[in-house]
Amino acid sequence: MHEDDSAVSHSALFPDRKSQQEIENALTIRLAEALNRVDLGKVSPTLNFESFREELLSKTFDDPEDLTDLMDWTIAQMEVGLVHMTHTRYFGLFNPAPTFPSICADRITASFNPQICVWSHAPVAVEIENHVIEQVARRAGLPHGSGGHFTSGGTEANNTAVVCALTASNSRFGEEGVRAYPGQPCIYVSKESHLAWLKIAHQLGIGRRAVRLISTDGHGRMDVRELSNTVNADVAAGDVPVMIAATAGTTNAGVVDPLGSCADVAKSHGLWYHVDAAWGGALISSSKYRSVLDGIERADSITIDAHKWLATTMGAGIYLTCRTPVLNDAFRISTDYMPSNDTAVDLYVNSIQWSRRFLALRLFLSLGAAGWQGYGAHVERGIALIRRLTDKLESVGWTLANNSQMAVACLIPPESGSSVEELVADTVSSGDSWVSVTKFEGNSVLRACATNGRTTDADIDHLAELLIAKTK
Repeated sequence: MHEDDSAVSHSALFPDRKSQQEIENALTIRLAEALNRVDLGKVSPTLNFESFREELLSKTFDDPEDLTDLMDWTIAQMEVGLVHMTHTRYFGLFNPAPTFPSICADRITASFNPQICVWSHAPVAVEIENHVIEQVARRAGLPHGSGGHFTSGGTEANNTAVVCALTASNSRFGEEGVRAYPGQPCIYVSKESHLAWLKIAHQLGIGRRAVRLISTDGHGRMDVRELSNTVNADVAAGDVPVMIAATAGTTNAGVVDPLGSCADVAKSHGLWYHVDAAWGGALISSSKYRSVLDGIERADSITIDAHKWLATTMGAGIYLTCRTPVLNDAFRISTDYMPSNDTAVDLYVNSIQWSRRFLALRLFLSLGAAGWQGYGAHVERGIALIRRLTDKLESVGWTLANNSQMAVACLIPPESGSSVEELVADTVSSGDSWVSVTKFEGNSVLRACATNGRTTDADIDHLAELLIAKTK
């Protein structure tokens, strides 16, 4: 490489501050223009993927390209090559348009790029994360002194819960693993739970058979009688019950397991009690609907995803626990090359992650800007939007299958020439709106979820009119 080439390469990766600011300002304008077009365009991808792949293959990185041109190309592809979860007529999964404060947080975090695994390197960032964790734990009703940390998402948080449950249930597990158990360790979840539990069991080495899938009561809630009977049967068979994980807001239907009754079963058997409130946990912000989560305060640990109904950028899970000594024991480590090893402040010794991104700033800025009251209004508005949709469709013969006080509806259309699957596929392919098809208590249903803070009554009315027209 010639000396001039080296200089060019270096300036491309680390431009001077003036050039960097000019590029960033131009990027801000381009993104705003693109997102405005997204709002007016299709929800589903319209990209010609054959042409896209040909263009992508041409980018071999043998020669440098202008960064601005590359960003323009990337924005153009993403504008037409994604399902736009930021679109106001996206009624799909739980990754809504992010709050503006959380977008600002990502820019701040990326600029300073703190590594927050140890307090000594990023004391302000670590203090902010711990403060946010304490405030969320308090809002959820956990006792003073509870703690936890941010995670990559709900699966990591739930994985942490299982690790803690295993650590708490057998003092030899940390050193000997599953060999410390005289029988099969078992965790109990409902059949309507998020089945990442199976992946977690596989990864932790307790095996997928460790996950006991408890039947529901016909309304999507874990059947507590079957739960109790299954635990008793496992004990009699020589297996080792370890944890009960109730769901506070099922993925399909926004149903909440009987949290208090599940806590009773866990307490009677001395089991770790976890509540997976990955998306439903946002209800802690609403004084109107907080009672839906009654019993969550009895949990040993809780999962809440900030990137779901709390609407931060992806991905930002939260693990909360009132049993912080167990958490510290589960992830204890000591190495010479780390500057300290303090379980009270060094995040690498109380979580699976070592290199840590400053995720908490997203929720810190969002909560700071809106307060719990503002978040409560956001949650309540989503619920009102779904009720508006449900009312309009029920008035013309649709049936509401789920009984949820969250912003999701499972709907069965009136008899027509099209199945639910065909109706959803036609809606999605049109790009006009995005809904999904799923199963609820054995029936195919159209699932619509309103967690986007920018969705309006007009967007709901548009979807209702579209669905009504397709079933006439």
